[in-house]
Amino acid sequence: MSDQTAYLWDYDLSAKDFQAMLSGELTIGRLGQDWAALRLLEYAPYPEIIRLLGYRRLVEGWPRWRAGVRSESRKRGFDFLVTWLPEHHPERLIK
Repeated sequence: MSDQTAYLWDYDLSAKDFQAMLSGELTIGRLGQDWAALRLLEYAPYPEIIRLLGYRRLVEGWPRWRAGVRSESRKRGFDFLVTWLPEHHPERLIK
């Protein structure tokens, strides 16, 4: 991830700070782990989402994050993924 990512256009956050937020190590005001995950889910390309969150965290966190995702097509896609993955590729969910 470059230091300026496209999905952080309106925040002065480094990639390192964003990753710290995503891992729960950093909170700045109301910006914390859930905010970072939602930002990633709403705006990042799929490969970046998987690279930064991983399948396991996505499946585990999706019920909490789902309501915050505005894009209906992204919701449908992640709904499918978090239902399909445990059934067809449970090995992807191993830490």
